[in-house]
Amino acid sequence: MEHQLLAEFMGTALMIIFGIGVHCDDTLVDTKYNGTGHIFAITTWSFGITVSLYLFGDVCINPAMVVAQAVLGNIPWGMVIPISLVELAGGFFGAAIMWFCYADHFKASVGKIDPVRIRNIFSTTPGIRNLPRNFFCEFFATFVFISGILGILNACKGPEAVLAPIAIGLLVWAIGMGMGGTTGFAMNLARDMGPRIAHAVLPIENKADNDWQYGILVPGIAPFFGAAVAAVFMRAFFNI
Repeated sequence: MEHQLLAEFMGTALMIIFGIGVHCDDTLVDTKYNGTGHIFAITTWSFGITVSLYLFGDVCINPAMVVAQAVLGNIPWGMVIPISLVELAGGFFGAAIMWFCYADHFKASVGKIDPVRIRNIFSTTPGIRNLPRNFFCEFFATFVFISGILGILNACKGPEAVLAPIAIGLLVWAIGMGMGGTTGFAMNLARDMGPRIAHAVLPIENKADNDWQYGILVPGIAPFFGAAVAAVFMRAFFNI
């Protein structure tokens, strides 16, 4: 079990290293890829998740997926909190590493980049703030995401299993392009809350407010509901 927890920690950290790194590239002053935009970012997130899954194997790297697997009976309910906590810690650790790598660029960006944009390197935020609708968008995106992963894993068995991480990466890419414009499609407490906490504690100058209300309600709680409903749906409709 210790090996599994460590794999969840490292897999989540690596995913966040790719994701936070690409947002640093796009946002901060004097990076090589400043202003590359959302296609660059979403593609890097997708490839980063694929790499993490190939490297660390049978991991969830997402507390929402942990809940879905518990609903399906594949993970004991007693392990949901421990696994989720190490994933959260992995999200924090990955964000802290990328802050260190880009520390000079963070410093150069003070007074030149809106502090809210700096915060958004780490955590998601809505395009238009409407908490009930934001909650639903995050719930629905997670429902599609978890349902899609479960369907992919069900289809990719035996020799085809090697293709599952690529298919999951493409799923992330499609959801990001098709559904990500409202909330930033966190779909993952560890992806949002781990880096959000990192933003709160790291020595970043001229910080924006961390917006805990949004962070807890939308990317924090909504994905769990989306994942649980997805697990029930996939079991009832596809007998997974």
